[in-house]
Amino acid sequence: MNRRMLQQAQQLQAQLMKAQQDLANLTVEASAGGGAVTVTMNGQQAILSVKISPDVVDPEDVEMLEDLVLSAVKEAQAKALEASQKMMGGLTGGLNIPGLM
Repeated sequence: MNRRMLQQAQQLQAQLMKAQQDLANLTVEASAGGGAVTVTMNGQQAILSVKISPDVVDPEDVEMLEDLVLSAVKEAQAKALEASQKMMGGLTGGLNIPGLM
């Protein structure tokens, strides 16, 4: 590997590390049930918070609450994944590098 290629690889590695940090600091939010359940997640798909409106808590219908939470989590994951793909795709030129996305 010549010197120029090594420098480019080191530059790419630094950019990828910064993008990972940016994703950790990025937050996305998704809700279900008209805002009854809201999930906040970072760009690395770690759940930061779950908020549930007291109005939707019904001991007789726990299944509905479970469905709302699941729906909000899935939507937040989709948003976080989209943000990650945009950020990382720009750096890797569309290459699918295992462990990055």
